Amino acid sequence: MHVYLHIWRQKNRDTPGRMVDYEVDVSPDTSFMEMLDLLNERLIQQGEEPVAFDYDCREGICGTCGVMINGMAHGPVRGAATCQLHMRSFEDGQHIYVEPWRAAAFPVVKDLVVDRSAFDRIVQAGGYVSVNTGGAPDGNAVLVPKPAQEAAMDAAACIGCGACVAACKNASAMLFVAAKVAHLALLPQGQPERRARARNMIARHDAEAFGGCTNYYECEAACPKEISVKQIALLNREYAKAAVAGAE
Repeated sequence: MHVYLHIWRQKNRDTPGRMVDYEVDVSPDTSFMEMLDLLNERLIQQGEEPVAFDYDCREGICGTCGVMINGMAHGPVRGAATCQLHMRSFEDGQHIYVEPWRAAAFPVVKDLVVDRSAFDRIVQAGGYVSVNTGGAPDGNAVLVPKPAQEAAMDAAACIGCGACVAACKNASAMLFVAAKVAHLALLPQGQPERRARARNMIARHDAEAFGGCTNYYECEAACPKEISVKQIALLNREYAKAAVAGAE
């Protein structure tokens, strides 16, 4: 199949970027990442600068591969990361626009690569358990009700890709924060720091210049792990309880 690519090229965060046009012939069974690899091989052979893009596992686990494809975070397939997307999802002769995440908190490093270290700082603000839980046998000795375990695992599925931010008109990271708060709030090991966690992570979220949530649900639609916006409701409850506890 023959497709027309329009890819955002930007030398660094201080240089204005622009869309550059390319044409490629690939098999419909080629993955989107492999298609970019083939394009880069050709560019290198021609003595041109290859397109910079993030990837690691290419199995929908690490979350580093995210880009906007035709205005959609991760592309047209719901519940899949960019690395899980194949060219058969597009039509022969189609024009495909590829851009980096667009958010003030995710500055462009080069081409399709953005700096997502703001997520790391949010996690550092409270997305962890500091109590000594011992080894695996000790952890398994703490009984967790099955409904709580399943709900915690649903939230813990977040891979921190940033699609929720890229899809949100406010560039809000509330779904990410909610997932990180929820999976610990639902487990017994996360109880000692429960109140401070919600308060501190939201404070860091706001300090990083992410926008507020106005319930457009675009984050849920774009999330490759299909994390529900119900987690944001849980986050709001956690934050409200933390605020009341802090006022006492």
